[in-house]
Amino acid sequence: MTILSYVLAFLVAIGVLVAVHEYGHFWMARRMGIRVLRFSIGFGKVLWSRRDARGTEYAISAIPLGGYVKLLDEREGPVADAQLSEAYNRKPVWRRILVLVAGPLANFLFAVAAYWILFVAGVPTLKPVIGEVVPGSIAERAGLQAGDEVLQVDGREVSTREAAVLAILDELMTAAPIRMGVRGEDGRARSLALEVDGDRRGLTEPGALLPGLGFEFWYPAIPARVGKVLEGSPAERAGLREGDLLLEVGGEPVADFPALVRLVQPNPGRTLEFTVDRAGEEIRVPVEVEAQRDGERLVGRIGVQPAAGGAIPEEMRTREHYGPLESLARATVKTWDMSALTVRMLWNVVTGDVSVKNLSGPINIAEYAGFSARQGILSFLSFLAIVSVSLFILNLLPIPILDGGQIVYQVAELVKGSPLSERAQAVGQQIGILLLLVLMSFAFYNDLSRLFS
Repeated sequence: MTILSYVLAFLVAIGVLVAVHEYGHFWMARRMGIRVLRFSIGFGKVLWSRRDARGTEYAISAIPLGGYVKLLDEREGPVADAQLSEAYNRKPVWRRILVLVAGPLANFLFAVAAYWILFVAGVPTLKPVIGEVVPGSIAERAGLQAGDEVLQVDGREVSTREAAVLAILDELMTAAPIRMGVRGEDGRARSLALEVDGDRRGLTEPGALLPGLGFEFWYPAIPARVGKVLEGSPAERAGLREGDLLLEVGGEPVADFPALVRLVQPNPGRTLEFTVDRAGEEIRVPVEVEAQRDGERLVGRIGVQPAAGGAIPEEMRTREHYGPLESLARATVKTWDMSALTVRMLWNVVTGDVSVKNLSGPINIAEYAGFSARQGILSFLSFLAIVSVSLFILNLLPIPILDGGQIVYQVAELVKGSPLSERAQAVGQQIGILLLLVLMSFAFYNDLSRLFS
């Protein structure tokens, strides 16, 4: 049922975002006097269709991984003399470019609308308060301390953890130190700079940024109490039960669940003795730690999940909640900032300064879609906004089979004074397909690596 819900959420997300994108092309084509032959959600065999009074067919097709708008075009078939004025290829170049730009622009506007709804409704989140700082780390050398609240990153105000992480990631892609303004537990503000020496690229891998810098944000303590024992796991074979409180591992005291993880992970394949409090009785349980691959290394896992953690105090909470007009301004700025960050990330992937592991394929997107959908409508809407921004940027890339590549063709025609030759366009299409295949191969590889690790 979990997999089914994830697939369903993924299909809903793709359907919504594709419909938005294609409606942008459709709407602009009609405004430019171009006849629309078909508006399809999905590819392949048509499952359902109907026609409107203007002859446009609206269709839902069998393969729900995209969509298209088919325009009247002499290059794709004969056109009646009476309809030549409505053909795409007969329109001025500037009109064709507007039609091409309208699809990605619709995704941008959808993201703005989604963020506007989120800001008007109010998004509960956590303040960027520092929890653990690793001794000897980049963060400690910079003077970052537990309890510090991050106020600014490179002069930009941040009020949430998401904003702080994105700003830190943005600064990491430059050669400069990561400059931060923080407020300590004593209420005093101070400035500090995280000097990142060596491999910045490694810090851009998924999940590596904060641990690599040597700090984590504050979270309520999670006791080392077993909330769930996974079926077939070492914990189940050893006889650990739900409700067990883990006191020691190999003679080392266990303060909380993260401490348990730190004691187990470095011991793949070894048998460790666990001291367990079970209903007031202290017992010892030997557990054979299973070796599992986490990226390029083996880590130890025993197959338990924690019980619910402690409550989050009110002073750690914040809420992004604004009036309708301010929400519109903030939504526009956030969408623009996310778009700019996406462009910089893609460029740095190309140059090798950002890990290619950040590319996600349909498996990972489906996982995020399902997870966000289970968190509620606002969480799912936030996910849709992020993916819509990605589609906005992706479709404007100068790759021939994408909107951006077609815009390049139109600009070339404007400069040249005549359309590019069919051979030149065919070569461009082949190059575009090859580039997309390479991109998709990396994305699928990353998906499978995450899945099987």
